[in-house]
Amino acid sequence: MTQHQFKQGTVQANGLRFHYLEAGSGPLALCLHGFPDSPYSYRHLLPELARAGFRAVAPFMRGYAPTGIPADGRYATRDLAADVAALHAALGGGADAVLIAHDWGAVAAYGGAAKEPERWRRCAIMDVPPLAIFAEVGSTYAQVKRSFYFWFFQMKVADEMVAANNMEFIDRLWGDWSPGYAAAEDLVHVKNCLRERANLMAALGYYRTHMNPLRYGAPDWAAEQVAVWGAPLKQPTLYLHGDEDGCIALDDALLAKVPNFLGPGSRAERVQGVGHFMLVQKPAEVNRRILEFVGGA
Repeated sequence: MTQHQFKQGTVQANGLRFHYLEAGSGPLALCLHGFPDSPYSYRHLLPELARAGFRAVAPFMRGYAPTGIPADGRYATRDLAADVAALHAALGGGADAVLIAHDWGAVAAYGGAAKEPERWRRCAIMDVPPLAIFAEVGSTYAQVKRSFYFWFFQMKVADEMVAANNMEFIDRLWGDWSPGYAAAEDLVHVKNCLRERANLMAALGYYRTHMNPLRYGAPDWAAEQVAVWGAPLKQPTLYLHGDEDGCIALDDALLAKVPNFLGPGSRAERVQGVGHFMLVQKPAEVNRRILEFVGGA
């Protein structure tokens, strides 16, 4: 299924007009993307979910064109979690809905699934571990080096440098995070979402809100994060992490601890031969694992 064959729609949720790609009919399978990314990274999974009997919906996340930019500039984790619940309601989801998420979408999913667990039957989450594990990863020297962009994005100079040369900075992130993957098709979609300066500033706004150096790691900040996405999930959840992920350095010992923060029957698995963007690197394998876990509708 090509991008032109996806049904496209809009829905009002949590004060924003969300645009989305859609395939199939049946129980809702909500698929959330991250940074720097777009719903088209789900282009291989959406048709498979549709064939399994789901209504698969991949929204453009808040601030990513053509979804609206919040007038109040809110990109906190509590806002992302609220988006998840609001999208479920606006799209007519039931208790048989499943939630699939990657990167910043994963953060939103942890918060949304914990906030209103009755909305989601099962979850599949990729490449950002639960908050407690993320905190352990983030305290290592290896991860501090990988996370340079957290701090770079706080600077005014990032506005121009990320936009320069047709957003070459984003090309380089994809190259670092999924080494060896030819991302030309994906980068077209990503840059279409962020071409306008306001949308690029929105994407950086996630980092400028969450990693604000005046608050990041402080006790009040930590308490806010625990309240939003720190509680163990109740749903059975599949967690997948690439063995070549250049974004988050999750070793085997920490991967083994991930199910402690997920619902009964959860699993954490390594996907071999992929980096951060596993959905487009090995779609057949990743799709199979997700479909086997969430089951048919």
